Amino acid sequence: ASLARVGLRAMVFREMASLLRAGLPVPRALDILVESPELAAARADLAAARDRIREGLALSAALEAGGRVTPFEVAALRAGERAGALESSLERVADYLEEQARVRDRVVSALIYPAVVLVLTGIVGVAMLGFLLPTLSRLWDEAGVRLPAFTRAVLAIGRALRWAGPAAAGAGFAAVALLRRRAARSAAWRERLDRFRYRLPVAGDLYRALVALRFARSLGMLLHGGAPMVEALPLAGRATGSAWAARGVEDAAEEVRHGRGPAEALRQVAPLRDAIPSWVQAGEASGDLVRLLGAAAQRQQFAWERKLSRALALLEPALLVLLGLLVLTVTLAIVLPILALHRGLG
Repeated sequence: ASLARVGLRAMVFREMASLLRAGLPVPRALDILVESPELAAARADLAAARDRIREGLALSAALEAGGRVTPFEVAALRAGERAGALESSLERVADYLEEQARVRDRVVSALIYPAVVLVLTGIVGVAMLGFLLPTLSRLWDEAGVRLPAFTRAVLAIGRALRWAGPAAAGAGFAAVALLRRRAARSAAWRERLDRFRYRLPVAGDLYRALVALRFARSLGMLLHGGAPMVEALPLAGRATGSAWAARGVEDAAEEVRHGRGPAEALRQVAPLRDAIPSWVQAGEASGDLVRLLGAAAQRQQFAWERKLSRALALLEPALLVLLGLLVLTVTLAIVLPILALHRGLG
């Protein structure tokens, strides 16, 4: 554990902001944080940053040299240092990190129940198709019972899954590992995989709303901290976590650098064109771009939460129906031979 943990970084930034507001210099504030029992996991990183500051580096540069913070966070702190408002920048970065952690926790919490149902379905399927039904089939064969076509079909499916299932799972894991390795080495592959996420049914809409939410929140925070638009745009693009959006926003920032309006440039960024440019245009026209970007982020968060709720409202009963169909199929496969045996005895 270290400053690489998002929650720990948020705690460090918020406590440092409080110490700086109390009038302490940055090195002394870091001394206190290094001795804090709650931040023991980050002690080595904080001590290293403190030593770099004593050698003459600014806080943003010291944290950047440690490699534990993102370029977006470094830019936000650097903008605060330039504007003489480091405390406010630290608090805004902490707010941002905590909000991103809450979004991530909400996704994980929302997926717990569907994951449990899916695992239960798999366990029931393996137990019934892999063990119960084959055992009963051997008993029926010994009793000379001719199995109905439906039962034979279910047994065939069970045998196929028994042998093909692990092979398919292994091939799937290998394919995912290969794609991740290629994505780690190649920007083109990262963008290709990212474009694929946008095309996924349901999940693609959720991902698009989440990317727009992160972009609006990040850009608003950077501009509020004093970062110029041409620097804030690419950093906000990278903060989305979307390789496709990040490349498009970098191109848009280059167009802004050459005199094009931010709203017009962002309309060329496919993942963001439906959600962000109109808010940016309204913000520029009203002279209150930061506030309107905050409103855009809230709008996207509401849309994301609504879409997530609808998706889960469909997913949970669908998984329960799948489990019920599995149990019904195996039950019929068991009951039909019993009925056939009863008719034969009758």
